[in-house]
Amino acid sequence: GLAGAGAGGAAAGPGQKRQLPPVEDRGRARTPTQTEDILNSILPPREWDDAGQLWVQRVSSTPATRLDVINLQEQLDNMLQKRQARETGICPVRRELYSQCFDELIRQVTISCQERGLLLLRVRDEIRMSVAAYQTLYESSVAFGMRKALQAEQGKADMERRLKELEEERRQQDQAVLELKAKCEAIEKREGERRAMEERKHAEEIAFLKKTNVQLKTQLEGILSPQKK
Repeated sequence: GLAGAGAGGAAAGPGQKRQLPPVEDRGRARTPTQTEDILNSILPPREWDDAGQLWVQRVSSTPATRLDVINLQEQLDNMLQKRQARETGICPVRRELYSQCFDELIRQVTISCQERGLLLLRVRDEIRMSVAAYQTLYESSVAFGMRKALQAEQGKADMERRLKELEEERRQQDQAVLELKAKCEAIEKREGERRAMEERKHAEEIAFLKKTNVQLKTQLEGILSPQKK
C-alpha cells in the first residue's frame, strides 16, 4: 500500500465520529507511546498468519519529511499507471490508491498534530460514507434500469407473439374470404347456366306453341274453306 509501514483500514466505520482528546498545553511534548496509541486507533495494526506464526504490522510513528511527501506523490502516480487506473469516471482502483494515500497523509499529520489528524479522520470517514451512499444509489438505479429493461423486453416478446397471432388470424380470414368468393362465383355460374337453360327451354316451348298454332290455324282454315264453297 501507499501508507507508511503498511497502514491498514480505519478503526471507526464511515460516519462514526471520534471524540477528540482534550486540548493540552502546546508546551508539553507527547510521549511516543501516546502518539503510537492514537496512530493504532486511527490505523489499526494488520495481522496475518504465515506458516503457523502470527505476524503483526503496525503503522510507523516516524515523522515524514518533505522528501517523503514527494516520494509519496511519485509512488501514487506510479501505482496509478501500473494498475491502469482510469483518470475519469468510477474506478475502484483509483479510489483504493487515493484512499491509501489519504491514510498516509493522516498518519503524517497525526504525528505532528494529533487533533488535526483525528479531524482529518472524521473528514475521511464522512467522505467514505457519502461515497458508499452514492454507490448504493447507483446500484439501485442500475437494478431498477435492468428491471425496466427486462419488463420492456418481456412486453416486446408478448407484443411480437400477439402480432404473430393476429397475422395468422388475418391469413385465415383472407383464406375464408377467398373460399367464399369462389363459392359465390360457382353459385353465380351455376345459376347463370340454369337461367340460360330455362330461357332456352322457354323459347323452345314458345316456338313449338307458335308452330302448333300455325298448323292448327292452317288445318282450321282448310276445314272451313270447303264449307264456304
